[in-house]
Amino acid sequence: MAKLDLAKIKLRRKEKNITLSYMSEQLGFKTASNYQKYESGVYSFDANMLPVLARELDCDIEYFFTQEVAKIKI
Repeated sequence: MAKLDLAKIKLRRKEKNITLSYMSEQLGFKTASNYQKYESGVYSFDANMLPVLARELDCDIEYFFTQEVAKIKI
């Protein structure tokens, strides 16, 4: 199952030297703290936000996801 990797989103934003304020503006939020709540997991990103994130962070949407593999005891 694919899961959104918030740490990768935050890391990519920092690598690109993009501020919380800038990302907030791009997503139509009123304040940087609103965006920060999404990035930290307080709120969940909506599917329609992912193309904006991908464009601003210059990566594919798939970059944001990690595969979780079930551990099987043998």
